[in-house]
Amino acid sequence: MSPSKTTASWFDPKYVATVVGVLAAGALVFYSTLTRSGPTVEEITFVLLAVTLPATVAYEVTRRIR
Repeated sequence: MSPSKTTASWFDPKYVATVVGVLAAGALVFYSTLTRSGPTVEEITFVLLAVTLPATVAYEVTRRIR
C-alpha cells in the first residue's frame, strides 16, 4: 500500500473531535472502574452525552477557529 499523502493537522476539526471523544470515553471507562456498579438507563444516557457532547463542542470550536 502506498502511504497517504494527507496528514492530520492539529487544527483539523475532525482530528480534534476524535481526540476529545477518545479522551472522554477513556475518562468514563476509568470512572466506571472506580464505581463498580451496573449501568442503568440514566447512566447509559449520561455516557452517550458525556462522549458526544465534548467531541461535538471540540469540533465546532476548532472549525470556527480554523
